[in-house]
Amino acid sequence: MTRFSAEVAWERGEASFIDGRYSRGHKWSFDGGAVVAASASPHNVPLPYAVAENVDPEEAYVAALSSCHMLFYLWLASKKRIMVDSYADAATGIMEVVQGKTIVSRVELRPRVTYASDSPSREIEEKLHHEAHELCFLANSVKTEIAVRLD
Repeated sequence: MTRFSAEVAWERGEASFIDGRYSRGHKWSFDGGAVVAASASPHNVPLPYAVAENVDPEEAYVAALSSCHMLFYLWLASKKRIMVDSYADAATGIMEVVQGKTIVSRVELRPRVTYASDSPSREIEEKLHHEAHELCFLANSVKTEIAVRLD
């Protein structure tokens, strides 16, 4: 069994709090020393109480799913001796009400992979993305529909 941890910390400061007029800005701290400025999304909490420039949980969720997929894709490509030069993904998440609950119902990954030499066939690339999706720990942990769109 492997354990992962993060510290999430928020402080009220001078805000009155009980009237709902307080900052949702907070920080995420990770064991490697990284600290991420976080907040509720301005889509859910109006400015100035949300901090637009901070990462919100929904964005982090989409980024984590994309990152997990990418890492497995790169690993699979390296095992097959397919030389990848770059990988970029313009991932998006869709949040909606499903059966009375607001959820991130769908995440679309749009990976763009550049190869050092000959690109693999479309069939091989699709197979690698399918395998990466099947291996991704996070994709296996959520009920969100995850689609990979190759343009």
